[in-house]
Amino acid sequence: MRSLHPPILAACALLFAPTPSAAQRPANELGRIMILEYHKIDHPEGRWSRTPANFRRDLERLWEKGYRLVALNDLLDGRIDVPAGATPVVLTFDDSSPGQFRYIEKTGTVEIDPESAVGILERFAREHPDFGLKATFYVLPGADPPNRLFNQPAHAGRKLRYLVSRGFEIGNHTLWHADLARYGEETVRRQLATAQEWIQRHLPGYRPRTLALPMGNYPREIGWAVRGSVNGLSYEHHAILRVSGGAAPSPFSGGFDPLRLPRMQALESEISYWLGYFDRNLSERFVSDGDPLTVTVPKGQREAVRNALPPSLRIVERD
Repeated sequence: MRSLHPPILAACALLFAPTPSAAQRPANELGRIMILEYHKIDHPEGRWSRTPANFRRDLERLWEKGYRLVALNDLLDGRIDVPAGATPVVLTFDDSSPGQFRYIEKTGTVEIDPESAVGILERFAREHPDFGLKATFYVLPGADPPNRLFNQPAHAGRKLRYLVSRGFEIGNHTLWHADLARYGEETVRRQLATAQEWIQRHLPGYRPRTLALPMGNYPREIGWAVRGSVNGLSYEHHAILRVSGGAAPSPFSGGFDPLRLPRMQALESEISYWLGYFDRNLSERFVSDGDPLTVTVPKGQREAVRNALPPSLRIVERD
């Protein structure tokens, strides 16, 4: 048998390197965080589609490697409440396609499809309650089928109300997936305000705090997307999400810019790359100290903490 060359052996060692345990992960709340971007949960696997089995496998790998779900709004507010040694991860779903949330009729009743993203998330949370049950759904209330609010018109309001009741978040993705770079101020503002208005038809008073940019394209003036008012209806987005860019800076870092938040698309290659990357580069991974009221940073890195932290948080340096 031919022996492997040293470079190949080295690559294999990196690929199969053991995942550091929680005890081996010192707190570093200046590390980066993954914001995963899903689209279709459906068959076949493709550029914009993750099969139900692969989505379930994604959750299993995240859980096994010490990642725990946090809500995007909590991330923005600096409320990182995961166990010591764990790493927060954010799930986002764009375009409100049917496989994200589907009802099916079974024995005379309507149930959540266990093969839909919501069904898979809820079952996984029951089996692994420490993992959490959080995600943000960027819906398209005025899109053509099959992307208009998960493509079951009779259940559209019921679905939105259910998501919010379970702690999921609803985000703005424009009314019908408009490329904001192509339009002037009036159309941009109308797309955002009208999308919120349609959401509020089912969720009175609900105000999406975050915007996911269709195609990742900003309008000519970012301020149009941040806040505005159309016909007396005001909107305000505390974060704007891109479609790519890799892992996001810590919300406690000076490099954190909520109006330009990067995400990573939930492709097999991307997820595998970043999970392996953080296993091999532990110093770049956000690792919680287990206390949501403290921000633990490596010794000598206090100056890397952004100035405008919530007053309730206390900075702690570790050796």
